[in-house]
Amino acid sequence: MEFAAFAERVAEIEREPSDLGTVGLLAALLRDADALATVTRFVQGRVFPAHDGRKLSVGSATLHETVARAAAGSVTAADVEDRLAAVGEIGAVAADYEFGAQTGLGAFGGGSREALTVGEVQETFAAVADAEGDGSADTRGDLLFGVFNRAEPSEAKYLARLVTGEMRIGVGAGAVRDAIAEAFLDDGETGGDGGVPTADPSAAAVAAVERAIQVTNDAGRVAVIARDDGAAGLAEVGLAVGRPVESMLAQAGTVTETLADWETAVVERKFDGARVQVHAAPDGEGGLDVQVFSRNLEDVTHALPEVVEHARRHLAAPAILDGEVVAVDDDGTPLPFQAVLRRFRRKHDVDRVREEVAVEFHAFDCLHVGEPFDGFDGAEVPTASPVDLLDTPLRDRRRWLEAVLGDGVAAATETADANEIERLEREALAAGHEGLLLKRPTSTYDPGDRGADWRKRKPDVETLDLVVTGAEWGEGRRASLLGTFEVSVRVAGEDRYTPVGKVATGFTDDELERVTDRLEPAIGEADGQT
Repeated sequence: MEFAAFAERVAEIEREPSDLGTVGLLAALLRDADALATVTRFVQGRVFPAHDGRKLSVGSATLHETVARAAAGSVTAADVEDRLAAVGEIGAVAADYEFGAQTGLGAFGGGSREALTVGEVQETFAAVADAEGDGSADTRGDLLFGVFNRAEPSEAKYLARLVTGEMRIGVGAGAVRDAIAEAFLDDGETGGDGGVPTADPSAAAVAAVERAIQVTNDAGRVAVIARDDGAAGLAEVGLAVGRPVESMLAQAGTVTETLADWETAVVERKFDGARVQVHAAPDGEGGLDVQVFSRNLEDVTHALPEVVEHARRHLAAPAILDGEVVAVDDDGTPLPFQAVLRRFRRKHDVDRVREEVAVEFHAFDCLHVGEPFDGFDGAEVPTASPVDLLDTPLRDRRRWLEAVLGDGVAAATETADANEIERLEREALAAGHEGLLLKRPTSTYDPGDRGADWRKRKPDVETLDLVVTGAEWGEGRRASLLGTFEVSVRVAGEDRYTPVGKVATGFTDDELERVTDRLEPAIGEADGQT
């Protein structure tokens, strides 16, 4: 597919006001796309699958310089930044310029206006992500220049957005899911009149696609399977060691409501740590090759060698485990969340920081067990591996976890007694943990879901009086308003403040206008977009 055709179809989707119309247009695009996996990812602003660790690593300065360099006329990076401040979004800025300013050997694209294809754009992005070492920033800039220099303004708009990872066309994960179902699992025909197709896929088709996306974390791959093999092909898709899935999440809840809804609950301590997913596969030499992924699906194996060592020592079989890494002091007392972040952010001197910040791994769920594992006896529990456990009730997943991991399983108590839950909460808080997690004993594991089957119970906390000490301008229609606020507390006994976090959500446009009017006269200095 030519990238110009992709851009034209995406622009039509961006203009479409209705949800059903968006899905219908998207389904039609997917049916027509030859580079189906790439197109499916591109419409979500993804260059690679969600589980893929590659990143473009292109900063705003490089992107602005590339746009300026490829634009016709004497355009500078400063001009691009000024235009960005005015319109608030880099795609709209790129669409304002004519490209193909350079030709010949120095143009890194031949200077021809030979039509770009979706495949060429993807190949370029892959090369950008692979660039490393000395001069890699220049290499990335040159590679991007090669495609911008061949782009029409309408194409440059979406090229720039893809580089930033934000397509801004009103297409989310749900729309992509529904479009795949409509395009390849239902009758392949869309309704609607007035020239705009609409789509309302069947519940069964949507469920089949959703499950496949959950276990693959790649809507592009799912679209290809749905097209080529239909619902039967999607049903065969399973978890794979080394391919992380999104974590199941908890919502807030009370003990009284929980017991009224479920009668009994599995009670676990809520750790003040960092969520991780441990993947262990056979290493070909009788041991296990272990990878550790963060909640954001980033590979953090190198930063957490003791978690790798623990898994190799105590796992009885290949597996995918869900758990938490907690920083502890010399006595094993949990340290604040900020301490464990020091480990996650460390790429160098890991051994030194390991001595400074020790961590422990607490596993609380098992998503997959691979071969060889002989299993165990138990009603309604599989007795042999390999097995995916996403659809297995929590009670039984816990049995699998305890059977496959010899040490490091987080304690859990199933009870219907509110008094016992209160006692467990007091013990958890006294031990330095955040509170409790309450889980429905029969709940399945739904990757990425924050449903009512898991509930977190934290103690009430005191409020803080904070001062706004910094802010960032918004984007798009909020480009002229302050949108993200740095908040700080006063340092005791000193005439200064220290930042404690940022606040960026929950504001209406009217509220942001009032806050901007109040804060703008107090801006002492500004950097970047103004």
